[in-house]
Amino acid sequence: MTRCPMPPNRRARPTLPAAFLALAALLAFAPAPVFAQMHGELGGVRTFPVEAKRATLTILSTVEAQLDGKPVRMAPGMRLLSPQNALVMLHSVIGQKFIVNYRIEGSSGMLLTAWVLSKAEIALPRAGSGEQRNFTFETDASPRQ
Repeated sequence: MTRCPMPPNRRARPTLPAAFLALAALLAFAPAPVFAQMHGELGGVRTFPVEAKRATLTILSTVEAQLDGKPVRMAPGMRLLSPQNALVMLHSVIGQKFIVNYRIEGSSGMLLTAWVLSKAEIALPRAGSGEQRNFTFETDASPRQ
């Protein structure tokens, strides 16, 4: 039985080793965009909204908290984000204290969002993190002896 020759527009499929080598060469020389977009460490420095302030947050219940010892209600959609930007369930951290950057909802005055800070983020200055002013008083100086 004689077979017809293959038409010129149809080529034979590459064998498995040839396809494997072509794929390996492609992966070896292609840039790795996934690794280029990763942070150097988990919990790296994030960017926060300009209006975010810093305080110590104590979770009292799923609806009440304290910011630097002052009571505050949490908004129904309050989000607490870990240093890795993962959502933290409020009921799992009742009674714990965190240093956070936070946002208060303008219309209700309730706590809307809080970001638990990593050590690198705590080192960065932020409004609400102690006194920050560009002048001093005589009384601020060390006492005379």
